[in-house]
Amino acid sequence: MSVGNLPTQGDKKSNWTWQFAVVELLGQIASGAGGAGIVRTPTILRASAPGTITAGKKSVSVFNAGAISGTVLGALLKPGELITYSVPSPADTLPVIAYDATGTDLLITTLV
Repeated sequence: MSVGNLPTQGDKKSNWTWQFAVVELLGQIASGAGGAGIVRTPTILRASAPGTITAGKKSVSVFNAGAISGTVLGALLKPGELITYSVPSPADTLPVIAYDATGTDLLITTLV
């Protein structure tokens, strides 16, 4: 596995302990163990007026549960339609998202 892999005792090599620790750590990372997980906070909002979803979210979904169209980022969201935005990387976040739920009912869920 690495330079200086000299025989010592039995079948183990001189850097066997280090190699074993690295293999264990890689296994923990791959399985999500070892404290590598991040707890995300979900929120739910039912809106019936204009407003904004604050910046910094990892994921946003807007469902039009009302009887008439609303708008999200200036685009029409018809009754029964759902839109979802999410970031591709854990370091990324979404910007401010404007909506207008006047006369309708938007169900907005976010993940921080």
